[in-house]
Amino acid sequence: MIRQGSGVILFFGCYGDPVPDYYIGGFQVALNAIESLRPQLASELGAHGIRAETLQTGGVPETIPQSFDGREEITEMIAGSTMLGRAATLEDVGNVAAFVAPDRARTMTATALNISCGAIVD
Repeated sequence: MIRQGSGVILFFGCYGDPVPDYYIGGFQVALNAIESLRPQLASELGAHGIRAETLQTGGVPETIPQSFDGREEITEMIAGSTMLGRAATLEDVGNVAAFVAPDRARTMTATALNISCGAIVD
């Protein structure tokens, strides 16, 4: 990316609440670590034309395997915590990624794009 003088690093995840309603242990720690990395990379790589963005959801239920124990409860909890009464889909995530990755969003970097349906309030 540095050689070509452009590029976008897309992260996926979110901070969520400091104390989430459901316990995801080390995964929450990993999400927080990634969120700390995003602004650092943006500041170091911005001079080379490289941007760093996070696609921030409150969870995407269709990514939970059908056979996963408690899947239905988790799906209901994700949708139930939103202001819109539904969760983001993979199509929603793809649409936002298709917007932010090309030069249409060339003025954005070090930013979390909130596609949580209102579960996370900025």
